[in-house]
Amino acid sequence: MLSGSVKQRLPLSLDGNTEASAQANAVSALQNAHCTTVPFRHWLFQDAIFTDVCQEIVSMPIKAPVIEETYGKRDSHNELRNFFTPDLQEKRYAVSMVANIFQSSLVARAIEKLCDIKLQGSYLRIEYCQDHNGFWLEPHMDIKEKLMTMQIYLNTGADAATLGTDLYDADKKHHSTAPSEMGQGMIFIPSEPNSWHGFEKRPIRDLRRSLIINYVTDDWRARHELAFPEQPITF
Repeated sequence: MLSGSVKQRLPLSLDGNTEASAQANAVSALQNAHCTTVPFRHWLFQDAIFTDVCQEIVSMPIKAPVIEETYGKRDSHNELRNFFTPDLQEKRYAVSMVANIFQSSLVARAIEKLCDIKLQGSYLRIEYCQDHNGFWLEPHMDIKEKLMTMQIYLNTGADAATLGTDLYDADKKHHSTAPSEMGQGMIFIPSEPNSWHGFEKRPIRDLRRSLIINYVTDDWRARHELAFPEQPITF
């Protein structure tokens, strides 16, 4: 939980980073994304969010949930998860900036073009993940209600480069690990055949931090997780 009810402004050095410049930066990062087709189609990118904004998110006083066992599923403890809800956007300018970047038609269109998908009428969902040592996820494919999955890593420290999502082939054999240092990210389409991914248990000496960004269909039941529950993506 985040204490305080007054929205915290970013450092003065970031005041010049307008919403327009933040959106243009994200579009540029997406346009320069690198597509890889194995073990399934996905894109790698860098710095879709200003570094100072990422650092501001990491510094937020949101206590990382201590979970003894995930049973290989992130939804095993849904009550402990943190999302960029309207309430959190009101309290933190960095959260509001990120939510507005990906709600914007400019960035949504860039994602549509990159991934060859349609986002009209979908809803934005952003989760802030802070995973402790012992965390793991079994190989799985995302549910069909997620039209696109993006993960932006916020890792620092000695383990930063080793904490990316693990990708698997059609036989669920480990193929590769996504780059995971601060600002690095990955996009894939859940409907892509055999888009198996997870996280094999390994040492996490600090925290494994990331943003998971989805555009979900109107069928999404957990409306409290959405960044703008009453505002679908429109063009």
